[in-house]
Amino acid sequence: MCKINPRVDFAFKKLFGSEENKDLLISLINAIISDEEQIVEVELKNPYNLADYRAGKISILDIKAKGENGRWFNIEMQISEDYNFDKRAIYYWAKLVTEQLSEGMMFKELKKTISINILDYNFIPDTAEVHNCYKIINTATGKDDRLHDIFELHYIELKKFKKSYTEIQSSLDRWSSFLTTAHKLDREHTPKELASDKNIVKAIAAIDRMFDEEERQVYDVRMQSLADVESKIASAAEKGMEKGVEIGREQGIEEGVERGMEKGREQGLVEGQSLFFKKLLERRFGALPGWATEKLTRATEHELEAWAEAILTAPTLEALFNTGPAIS
Repeated sequence: MCKINPRVDFAFKKLFGSEENKDLLISLINAIISDEEQIVEVELKNPYNLADYRAGKISILDIKAKGENGRWFNIEMQISEDYNFDKRAIYYWAKLVTEQLSEGMMFKELKKTISINILDYNFIPDTAEVHNCYKIINTATGKDDRLHDIFELHYIELKKFKKSYTEIQSSLDRWSSFLTTAHKLDREHTPKELASDKNIVKAIAAIDRMFDEEERQVYDVRMQSLADVESKIASAAEKGMEKGVEIGREQGIEEGVERGMEKGREQGLVEGQSLFFKKLLERRFGALPGWATEKLTRATEHELEAWAEAILTAPTLEALFNTGPAIS
C-alpha cells in the first residue's frame, strides 16, 4: 500500500516537482487545461530540493514550470483550509508573471500564465463541480474575446470528487482518484480504470519508495504539524458552537451567535475570517447548495435557534434545516 499521502504538499512537491517525474507533471497539467493548451514538455523552474527546504529557503511548496509553447504554470497542493486562498492564488499568479520580465524586456514578451490550485477541502460555494476554471471575460458580451488571455486560474476541489472507479472517464478523474485513494493502492492491486494509465501506474510505484530516511522525517514532521492545526480548528469550532448555543438559550439566539462568533475567533477557528455559522455548516456538511444559502439569508431568529441546537446531531444538511419552519 502507498504509505505516503500525496496530498501533503511536501510529498506532492517531490512527486510532481522532480526532474525524473516531469512526465507525471505534464500528465497532471494536461488533465486540467484545455485541449488547445496541451503541452509535451516542461522546464521546472523550482525543482524539488531537500537542501533548500531544510535551509528554510522555501516555505511555499508550489511547482513553477514552463511549457515548450512558452506557457507558464504554477501548481500548488493545499491540504489545510484557507478561505482566503483566492487572494493568495492571484498573488502567486501575479508574482510568476512579474518574474518573467527581466530588466529591459517589453510587456509584449509576457506569456500566458496558468495557475492550478488543488485543494483538499471545499472552497467554492454553491457548486458541486470538482474542477472550476476562471478567465477574464468581457462583461458586456459575456464572452472570452482572448484580449486578456494571459490569465487563467483553476481550482480542483478533491473533497467534491465522489466517483467510484467504475465511473471514471477522464484523465482528471484518474488523477483525482489517485490523490484521494493513494492509501488504498499498490502495484499489485490497482483498479483497471487506473492501471490503464501508465502515468498513474508510475505514480503509485514512485510514491511507495520516494523518500529516504531524512525525507521521511521531514514528511512526518509536516504531517504532525498539519494534524495539530486540524485538531485546534476542530476544537475551536466545537467550543465556539457550544458556547454560542449555551448563550443563545439563556439570552436569545442573536446575542448567542454573536458571542459564539467571538468565542470561535478567540479559539483560532477562522483567524480573521467571517460568517461563523455558515462556515461551521460548510465544515460539517461541505459546500452549501443554493437553497441552503437562501435559507440562511432569510432565516428568522427562531429558525436559527432551532438549527444551532441541532447542528451537532443532525446527520444531513436536509435533516438540520427540517428542524426549523419551512421558508415560503
